[in-house]
Amino acid sequence: FQRTEAPRPPGAKDLHVYPWDKSSLKSMPVDLQQFEKLDAYALKVNVKNSVEELVKALLKQARTDLEKVRAIWIWICHHIEYDVVGYHNKSQLSSKPRDVLQMGKSICEGYAELFEHMCSLAGIQCKKLSGHAKGHGYKTGQTFTGDSDHAWNAVYLEGRWHLLDSTWGSGSVDDSFTKFTYRYNEFYFLTHPALFINNHFPDNSNWQLLKPTLTLKEFEDNMLHNSNFYTLGLLATHPETPIIQTVKGKASVSVDCRLGTLFMFKLKGTDEHGLMTLKKYGMTLDIYPQKTGRHKLEIFAKPSKAEASDDVYKCVVEYVVECESVDEAMRFPKDLQQPVGPSWFSERQGFLRPSYREPVLHTNDGRCSLTFTLGKDISVLTSLHTDGSSLAEDMGRRHVLQTHRGNQVELKVHLPHAGSFVLKIYSKKKSDPGNYDYIFNYLIRCLNTEVKWPAFPQSYSKWLQDYEILEPLSGRLPANRNVQFKLKMHGIAKVLVQAENIHPLTQNRGCWEGTCNTSGCREVFVMVHENANHNFYSHVLKYEVETQ
Repeated sequence: FQRTEAPRPPGAKDLHVYPWDKSSLKSMPVDLQQFEKLDAYALKVNVKNSVEELVKALLKQARTDLEKVRAIWIWICHHIEYDVVGYHNKSQLSSKPRDVLQMGKSICEGYAELFEHMCSLAGIQCKKLSGHAKGHGYKTGQTFTGDSDHAWNAVYLEGRWHLLDSTWGSGSVDDSFTKFTYRYNEFYFLTHPALFINNHFPDNSNWQLLKPTLTLKEFEDNMLHNSNFYTLGLLATHPETPIIQTVKGKASVSVDCRLGTLFMFKLKGTDEHGLMTLKKYGMTLDIYPQKTGRHKLEIFAKPSKAEASDDVYKCVVEYVVECESVDEAMRFPKDLQQPVGPSWFSERQGFLRPSYREPVLHTNDGRCSLTFTLGKDISVLTSLHTDGSSLAEDMGRRHVLQTHRGNQVELKVHLPHAGSFVLKIYSKKKSDPGNYDYIFNYLIRCLNTEVKWPAFPQSYSKWLQDYEILEPLSGRLPANRNVQFKLKMHGIAKVLVQAENIHPLTQNRGCWEGTCNTSGCREVFVMVHENANHNFYSHVLKYEVETQ
């Protein structure tokens, strides 16, 4: 073993600019793929009798100082567990490197001392640092007083000081602080100082390795972004303060990120009281708490192209929302699903060029229309929902009319009454026999209490996707009246409208037209002859007739 000289204090060339320049998560270039062999070797080293023997074994595969530090880091993170019992009873606890190795467990102090000792045996300058950390038990917005509560290390590599935290690299403790779980975290190895300061505040501010350095007050007031936040490629949150006040019952939050990240949120454990929209480079969220007081808001994220192992939402940031007044008009129907409105996600599922890009549609007369260009081979299903029992499921389907023209689909919506409605859009591949998958939804609002649109006519399986109803659009026809019919259908020999009597329609420029009298019947059917040689009719549409 070579002797290491006494660590030099940090100087100008060790400093990084604050705030973070969004370049790298680490303070020096590190190629993790080049570490794969070394990591695998270090993991398997099984020496417990002395620290010297352990370091000797680890260094067999390590040439550069960086590789030596890496081997020590990997070994400690996978072989020393956090001592939850010892944490509660510190008098019994030794953080001497030899004892930590023998016990195989310790608290942060022991991790940092073992790291420092192993580095010095390997001839690498390393220093144990102590300070305040936003770790287990941290409450948003809290202040730090008294002695430091955490320890970590600085290592000297390639002419500069770098930071790491092997305690947090090794895993995590559960909420009740009774159980430790190994969960390796790459983030805390040579973390960029402008990110490390997010949750580590050293007693000696020179060891922030930042220019300018932060005050304790700034550290306390800053947003806590945990390692998931940066590992998932997220860049920033707005507002940048962890405590937000509502204005007229509303608070807004947004996250900036790199491409293709999915988000969800919980306000007091539920996502009912917000409107979240996905953006190409992030998300925006408006929340409307329905109770006054202080509420916890958690935001979760996951990559959209996740490997199965990563396919879970991870909490990336927490706010406290202080709500003084409630905006009851902004209660959302319970069927509303987050995110709301079209996005890159619905585009990826084949709903291109939405005519309306906002999450909320306001209609004054209770009608609205949306168009999309559809990707290849897509079949669409829609339904309308509202709170209360005014729309049973089959009726929810019948208040939306789908019309296809080439690769465009138009969705006409006629609301049965004023209020807040959810338009849900599902799809599947036409070639797939299976079920439809939910894709996205809109919120539709109408304040006009006069509104009372009947459902569209009921259609049967022989009504093809690219047929079109021009009139009558209402599924409820007036009694004792002549009603004009005009339908666009192709590849058909004959069309009849069956009321009390049968009324044939005539073909005129691609449309079938004619009138039908509704007296003396309760229902009117449209029937088609697909082949002139058959006398077999198929039902395609059904209308109801109002009772007098």
